[in-house]
Amino acid sequence: MINKTVPNIEKALEGVKDGMTFMLGGFGLCGIPENAIGQLVKMGIKDIVCISNNAGVDDFGLGLLLQQKQIKKMISSYVGENDEFERQMLSGELEVELTPQGTLAEKCRAAQGGFPAFFTPAGYGTEVAEGKETREFNGKMYVLEEAFKADFSFVKAWKGDEAGNLIFKGTARNFNPAMCGAAEITVAEVEQLVPAGALNPNEIHVPGIFVQRILQGTSYEKRIEQRTIRQRA
Repeated sequence: MINKTVPNIEKALEGVKDGMTFMLGGFGLCGIPENAIGQLVKMGIKDIVCISNNAGVDDFGLGLLLQQKQIKKMISSYVGENDEFERQMLSGELEVELTPQGTLAEKCRAAQGGFPAFFTPAGYGTEVAEGKETREFNGKMYVLEEAFKADFSFVKAWKGDEAGNLIFKGTARNFNPAMCGAAEITVAEVEQLVPAGALNPNEIHVPGIFVQRILQGTSYEKRIEQRTIRQRA
């Protein structure tokens, strides 16, 4: 059995360079690759193009990279939780490409499956479709969207085995699985790393063929974006 484990996050990010394009999984702050983000900050990697559903918050997640102005371009769907993101975007410091959420997911899946492009009705007739090919199918107009091209995918799973098979929990499944295998190298950090064969095959969400490196993650904060509680009567 192939063993894809690496001993630490430093080894997991070997080959990362300035100017690369990264996919980063997660939904809000759920299931984000905290260890990989922390290491990118530590390495001082700059001029990054980030593909992620959202941009974290001011002092956590991708917000940490934004604080250090390491991100050159952000390709996202939802960015409303980050004041620093807003400041950099409005000032012209940060290039931003807003993408419909379903299209963002499908651009990842297309890259994962080896498809160069696909047609979607989302965005037709809006600025999202400007400069893109459109075509009619069965009386409905569609926009041609190209698959993403990324150097690294950084994902976070609940459980994984030494062969790279992964199980995700809850909304961490929204984008992490689609980003596995959608870049030249996929790095998976997991809360629980187990021997190959220890996972129930019927519960595996992503097979190890889509993962090149896997490691045991550490010190997950698992922050909540907006915590609302009811006042006592």
